[in-house]
Amino acid sequence: MNFLQGALRRPFTVVVAVIAVVLAAFLAIQRMSRDIFPPLGIPTIYVAQPYGGMDPAQMEGYLTYRYEYHFLYIAGISHVESKSIQGASIMKLQFHPGTDMSQAMSETIAQVNRSRAFMPPGTVAPFVMRFDAGSVAVGYLVFSSDNPNRTLGEMQDQALNRVRPAFATLPGVSAPPPFGGSSRGIIVNVNPDRMRSYGLSPDDIVKALAESNPISPSGNLNLGDKYPIVEMNSIVKNPKDLEATPIRRTEQGAVYMRDVATIEDAADVTTSYALANGRRTVYLPVTKRADASTLEVVRLVKENIPEFQKILPEDIKVSYVFDQSPVVERSIRDLVKEGGLGALLTGIMVLLFLRDWRSASIVVINIPIALLAAVFALWISGQSIHLMTLGGLALAVGILVDEATVAVENIHAHLARGASLPRAALDGTRETAGPRLLALLCILSVFIPAFFMEGAAKALFVPMALSVGFAMVASYLLSSTLVPVLSVWFLRRQSGAVHDASSFARLQNAYAGLMRGLVAARWPLTVAYLGICVVVVWVVGARLGTEIFPKADNGQFAIRFRLPSGTQVAITEAASARLLRTIEREAGGADRVDISIGMVGVHNSSFPVNLVHLWNGGPEEGWLAVQLKAGSGVRIEPLKERLRAALAKEMPDLRISFEPQDIVTRVMSFGSPTPIEIAVSGSALPVSKAHADRIIEKLRGIPFLRDVQIAQTLDYPSVAVNVDRERAGLLGVQMSDVTRSVVAATTSSRFTVPVYWADPGSGISINVQVQIPEARTNSIEDLQNVPITSSTGQPVLLRNIASFTTGTSVGTYERYNLARLVSITANIHGSDLGTATRAIRAAIVAAGPPPDAKTRIDLRGQVVPLEQLNAGFRSGLAIAIVVILLLLIANFQSVRLAVAVVSTVPAVLAGVVVALVATGTTLNIQSAMGAIMAVGVAVANSILLVTFAEKARVTSADPAGAAIEGGRTRLRPILMTSCAMIAGMLPLALGLGEGGDQTAPLGRAVVGGLLFATFATLFFLPPIFAVLTGRKVGSASLDPEDPASSHFNRTGNN
Repeated sequence: MNFLQGALRRPFTVVVAVIAVVLAAFLAIQRMSRDIFPPLGIPTIYVAQPYGGMDPAQMEGYLTYRYEYHFLYIAGISHVESKSIQGASIMKLQFHPGTDMSQAMSETIAQVNRSRAFMPPGTVAPFVMRFDAGSVAVGYLVFSSDNPNRTLGEMQDQALNRVRPAFATLPGVSAPPPFGGSSRGIIVNVNPDRMRSYGLSPDDIVKALAESNPISPSGNLNLGDKYPIVEMNSIVKNPKDLEATPIRRTEQGAVYMRDVATIEDAADVTTSYALANGRRTVYLPVTKRADASTLEVVRLVKENIPEFQKILPEDIKVSYVFDQSPVVERSIRDLVKEGGLGALLTGIMVLLFLRDWRSASIVVINIPIALLAAVFALWISGQSIHLMTLGGLALAVGILVDEATVAVENIHAHLARGASLPRAALDGTRETAGPRLLALLCILSVFIPAFFMEGAAKALFVPMALSVGFAMVASYLLSSTLVPVLSVWFLRRQSGAVHDASSFARLQNAYAGLMRGLVAARWPLTVAYLGICVVVVWVVGARLGTEIFPKADNGQFAIRFRLPSGTQVAITEAASARLLRTIEREAGGADRVDISIGMVGVHNSSFPVNLVHLWNGGPEEGWLAVQLKAGSGVRIEPLKERLRAALAKEMPDLRISFEPQDIVTRVMSFGSPTPIEIAVSGSALPVSKAHADRIIEKLRGIPFLRDVQIAQTLDYPSVAVNVDRERAGLLGVQMSDVTRSVVAATTSSRFTVPVYWADPGSGISINVQVQIPEARTNSIEDLQNVPITSSTGQPVLLRNIASFTTGTSVGTYERYNLARLVSITANIHGSDLGTATRAIRAAIVAAGPPPDAKTRIDLRGQVVPLEQLNAGFRSGLAIAIVVILLLLIANFQSVRLAVAVVSTVPAVLAGVVVALVATGTTLNIQSAMGAIMAVGVAVANSILLVTFAEKARVTSADPAGAAIEGGRTRLRPILMTSCAMIAGMLPLALGLGEGGDQTAPLGRAVVGGLLFATFATLFFLPPIFAVLTGRKVGSASLDPEDPASSHFNRTGNN
């Protein structure tokens, strides 16, 4: 008893098994996480190192270099990138695909510890974290207050020490420190005039503060039967008590802290402002971990907002803005709708061909059951619901009908020959089981290369491959078990008459007549077919653009803007307000802007990890994200062009660059802020800069490039203080005395002498720092008059031992594997990434040869992942065709028949290219998968025709007649399955939903490939079959006991 007979003998077992799978699938749907993309698994580790006050050159030389040198010892490391600015350094460690990231993290921590042994005293431990392109912000928690007395510092303190501890413990959330405000601190603001009048230096005040506020361990004392803690007031209980700190004793009496400074519980020096709708605020980015579900993270955050509100003061409100979950929900909803509509159209198409609603119902019921079975299998295999798995299931809708349609159509054929219903179900299904299995294996084989890809390509392709594979396997099993059972139960005996309806018989006869003429001219026809396909793929394909993922307009954009280097953060904030007004005007009014959120200036060095989440290189730099209102009718790309024109006219000093903002484009940018990035590295930074300028000149001549600029600051204003060591020595001044006083006068003593105070009310430790208010040091003369401690006891003014020179220095050092580089960034408008890449390579060549052999130019940004995806697609398509060919050879035991089957592949490729170019669609992840899928489906149709034609040839020994007969008998099922598949793909190809642009390329590639493949299968495959086969009928068998073998020996004698 075979598998099919077992199903017919135990029909209720089949039904119960189907019901069990359906119930399990509904359970899986409830438990599977939902997101926009699968975890990309990009092996990346970030190291963020703060050292407040260190200039970029010091950060690079004394800290970054030591890390980079040691990181290159880590196993599996691909490269190390770094950025060093004043007070902080960020290092990105990229590993080879397949690296054990747990081991890599352990080795990274070990090398961090080893590196710190070579670093300056006072270097704090860095932040080390996993962070990749999938770790994106899915919203923001914004803190606001109507209380005019509530400061940003107070809101920042509440966000950092109240809300963040509760927020960070939510599953799947990566919680950086808050953006905006400055860290809380006990600020000792020194009056420079009074300080000089008492003969004091900033260093004298810092030393007195540190010595009078030491952290001292508490002991214990035996008192009778008690053992009390012995506490001292070495640390003041109230910061105001620090005013009584004696600094120096003179003949006129002691000088106290209150005589030269004021003390307040305030905030550190402001280096940045966070903005919401143009107003200063504090916000926490809701950043999901790479493997977390966007919808689940957003749901948890929204549910916990009332809890966050409870722990805040009444006048501080927290709200959740820039919610990215609607983008995810809309994409999933649209894809489900398109899949459902496709299933409906597929059923209608089957009904039109079979003219029997019972048969059509049996075919259509296969679709949802197979999809649910696939969902259950995806859950078991650890997959989740996202665009790739849903795209695979939507793609499978049109293909699933093939298995059941072929089985039902053949059952009808047997009924028409007079067989009983059970016999027709058994024989009809059994007869097609072999070809259907081969077709299944061919379709599955096109996805084999996905499992051999690496990195992001594998992460994206494999879920779709699994979706289609599970659905196809389920469909085959159902068509071999449930379909015959339902056919026996529900079909009527007389329904077989529909098979030979006179109208379709006339169509078959007309087709056979046409085929006689085509088969007669088979040689020139075959040559012409192959030639046309090659020309179409070559000529039309040259116009086909390439990109990573289809572009979609989600009503969001981000803009990075830069004022001249060294611009004060307050001026940058004013520029952001003007920029926002321009955006509102160009968008058609402020009522069309839903929300804007931004950041100007550079993150406080206390929170270097924030630079991983949002990079800003200096006070002159800002970032602004804008969400337009739903239904505003404003298209983002034209708006960007209008903004470029308006800002170039109204704010000529402002450099801008648009960046991805919505979750789809941010994930698909693979962490790159712009699609184009050119890295120029060489023997010296000035040499690299000069060559980069020549490249920029050529790039600006490319009409579709926008925002071309050098990314880092290379001309930051500086004041060089050159101490005359000899003169300083004569005056009793040590260099260490100079540095401590200058640091306290120009920034804060917390960078040189750490002093802490713990708030008794909350147990939170904060810095105590000495500084001269920024308003009191606003000229070089103020700096020249800073007093320096000397061994003589009398302070020496800085002007007496140093000279002062204004100039510029590098504000950001970027390195790649220890080599300094200059980065050129650019955006694209009105073209695709592949075309832009070719134009950029030509521009680099046109810029002339590098100045020396050490200068290197590398294309980075999104170009690298695009080339990896294209390489994976090309190799995947080639491997798929080879695997299919080998399967066919193994099945038919004939190379010629296998070649005949795959002869429709050129038509598929031509159809895909024509469909994509005609609809203005690029070759991307979605269309590439559609093209590969179309190859498998076309081969499946060809297998049926060649199988039946070969049977006819074996019987008649007439290849021409067999080719015509094979085409005539398979005309109905090929037309029916092809039309049903195309109908199932049409909603996807039309992109009817709001997020249809993202999935439409998948459907368009399949529809175009199937249209051309169906035409080739019906009109070119029979002539090609006749060309490749002959009248001689033989077997490839080598078995002498096989009657079909040419080596058959009936007697067993030699």
